[in-house]
Amino acid sequence: MGSDDLFHRRKARKAEDLARRKAKRSPYAKVLIVCEGEKTEPYYFEDLKSYYQINSANIEITGECGSAPISVFDYAEQRYQEENRAGDSFDKVYCVFDKDQHGSYDRALVNIESALPQDTFFAINSVPCFEYWLILHFYYTDRPYETLPQNSAGNQVLSELVELMPDYEKGQRDVFSVLIDHVERAKAYAKRALLAAHKNHTDNPSTRVHELVEFLQKIKEW
Repeated sequence: MGSDDLFHRRKARKAEDLARRKAKRSPYAKVLIVCEGEKTEPYYFEDLKSYYQINSANIEITGECGSAPISVFDYAEQRYQEENRAGDSFDKVYCVFDKDQHGSYDRALVNIESALPQDTFFAINSVPCFEYWLILHFYYTDRPYETLPQNSAGNQVLSELVELMPDYEKGQRDVFSVLIDHVERAKAYAKRALLAAHKNHTDNPSTRVHELVEFLQKIKEW
């Protein structure tokens, strides 16, 4: 009888904890954003969240999952299942990663495409890397970035960005705020680059960061 009573008390306590968690959130989507980078991408989306005053209880942002695209997906799926079992599922799960020279890139895309439930997991991939999205805040380019001896495609993009933003460095905390006046331009250029890549039967260069940015801009309408 005593153990049965203890079970019911624990169950009631879990229900109360769940109710408190939900009460802290605003009445819009609960979102998970898993990034391959520990600083650059998480700081970018944390900055965006603050700028648009999105409730922190609605969004979990992390980069502590390893840099391989497949590790980003694996961690995202694990967190989704944990919250689902707790009765508090994420409405949207975004996996943010680069192609660059990652061997698990294609496998991650396939896994995200087939992940269940449908219309929950999304790939926010950039080719070659996230900094291409930042370059699009300044001008449009669909020139391919090819790996050269002693100079990866990602490093080429980074060098190009530093010419535009001399103070830029990976892990910078205020990048979104610094570039906010040009974010609509970047979104338009990113959409244009995706169309060009599709037309040319390539993915180099391209990015889907604008899709996540646009969703977060409108999250309060969701």
